[in-house]
Amino acid sequence: MRGVNRAERIWAAMPVPAILIDAADRIAEVNAAAEDFLGTSEKSLRGAPIFDRVFIDAPIDGALARMRRDRAPLYANAVEVGGGQAPPETCNLSIAPVPGLEGHILVMLSPRQVAGRLGKAGEPRNAARAAIGMAEMLAHEIKNPLAGITGAAQLLSMGLDPEGVALTDLIVAESRRIVALLDQVEQFGNLAPPRRRAVNLHTMLDRARNSAALGAAAQMRIEPRYDPSLPAAWIDSDQMQQAVLNLMRNAAEAAGPGGGTIVLRSFYDAGLRLRRPDGSGRALPLQIEVIDDGPGIAADMLDGIFDPFVSGRENGTGLGLALVSRIVADHEGLVSVDSRPGRTAFRISLPAAPETALRDPTPQEVR
Repeated sequence: MRGVNRAERIWAAMPVPAILIDAADRIAEVNAAAEDFLGTSEKSLRGAPIFDRVFIDAPIDGALARMRRDRAPLYANAVEVGGGQAPPETCNLSIAPVPGLEGHILVMLSPRQVAGRLGKAGEPRNAARAAIGMAEMLAHEIKNPLAGITGAAQLLSMGLDPEGVALTDLIVAESRRIVALLDQVEQFGNLAPPRRRAVNLHTMLDRARNSAALGAAAQMRIEPRYDPSLPAAWIDSDQMQQAVLNLMRNAAEAAGPGGGTIVLRSFYDAGLRLRRPDGSGRALPLQIEVIDDGPGIAADMLDGIFDPFVSGRENGTGLGLALVSRIVADHEGLVSVDSRPGRTAFRISLPAAPETALRDPTPQEVR
């Protein structure tokens, strides 16, 4: 009995909104934070179908059956969630089956004040964009003195003994490494709006695969598994190739020097739609998965894996996956991750090209 009371106290004290769903996808319980977030009492929510009372702008309904079957959690980044009288708010989602409660699934919401939303005048309204802007400015300012340090070290090396040359070579190498990191910061801050057109996904994926095989994932075995019947995607090919390359680089770095296998998969999911509060939806039928057989992502990293400056690797900038998230969001798509030891799968869900775009090949910029 004491254990039950303790569990109830922990549930009530959880600082993030949590919703327990039963085997019939009905709301079994919500905690106090979820009541506040949704602007509705637990009494009015209990027993109601989850998707009737909670708006979630992500296709998780189709994923619930897979989670119950595979007993595997799902994480999604920057998803609009709302309900009751509360307006939708951008959140990270953590969804997992509950051990000991057959068919029950726990949905935890992490509201993101740093979700990257813009004000009416287009000005940044959150700490993440302010931090990125500051980092971008500092990157530009730091690169100039670094160039001077590198040049001075190279000049000094001309009159030094081998031991001194080794030290100046170290200065040059470390300076170049810092410049490469600063380039990543500037790339993230300077990402232009995508210029979308009808694109054959497999042509883009093959370019990414060939580039990775010669560079970041040279030690990996890359296995393409494409659905040849896919229609054209509505994307900026160069930006989406960068997103896929970042995911492949992430997989290769997780595998380490021993290598491993990356599966590059495409398929069609006709039922995948994002819900809107007004009842409308946006179809995201085109799926890209980058799957690796590495050690998996630590559980404490998954919730913020797409946030800027969050990295599980020493000397990592934490911008690779943040850039993926930003590119996909700019394409009105969705990126999610499912990870466990031996299998990590990043999925990008994208819209198909509209009929008008198939007739007009002119790139169109997202506004």
